[in-house]
Amino acid sequence: MNEQNVIDIASRTIWVTMQVAAPALIAALIAGLIVSIFQAATQINEQTMSFIPKVVVMLATLIICGPWIIQTMVGFTMTLFQEIPKFSH
Repeated sequence: MNEQNVIDIASRTIWVTMQVAAPALIAALIAGLIVSIFQAATQINEQTMSFIPKVVVMLATLIICGPWIIQTMVGFTMTLFQEIPKFSH
């Protein structure tokens, strides 16, 4: 296993991590923005008002995107396991 193989595995790992995390993070970002605009418009400064919608939106996003996330992670893991013989030489 040379340096290029390690760099390839690391870059693919980072890319898969970003793909898997992106749906929940983007949904939480949008929910937070909407709640912040609502709080600014109504001048309500309740802490739970910004936290609970983000949790609910992230949970819903993970339920909806869960099968795709699992499929992506399993595919990546299987690819890594299949490439083990190539790296052993």
